Amino acid sequence: MKDCLFCKIVAKEIPAEIVYETGRTLAFRDIDPKAPTHVLVIPKEHHADAAALAEADDGLTDEVLKAAHAVAVLDQVAERGYRVVFNTGPAAGQTVFHTHAHVLGGRDLTWPPG
Repeated sequence: MKDCLFCKIVAKEIPAEIVYETGRTLAFRDIDPKAPTHVLVIPKEHHADAAALAEADDGLTDEVLKAAHAVAVLDQVAERGYRVVFNTGPAAGQTVFHTHAHVLGGRDLTWPPG
């Protein structure tokens, strides 16, 4: 998708603070962090939201979740606890329509979220 912000980050057309990368995933720091650790994990392949990613059914969803855990380990929040959030659709707060998981940690996270 030529106008997709995250596709442009994957293509290195827009800079991002990349913290983890595999052949099919990319993780980078959120520009408006909501916790000490706030990293977005995306598939390099464009899928509009988590539902579209799940429907692709090619193991990519698993790779995104494994990358999210790897980020938590790298940022040293895995042992104490972290949250992985997929916002799917505008009513859920999704603003960039390229699947992305938010990895949040480094502070106590309340429930329910805002």
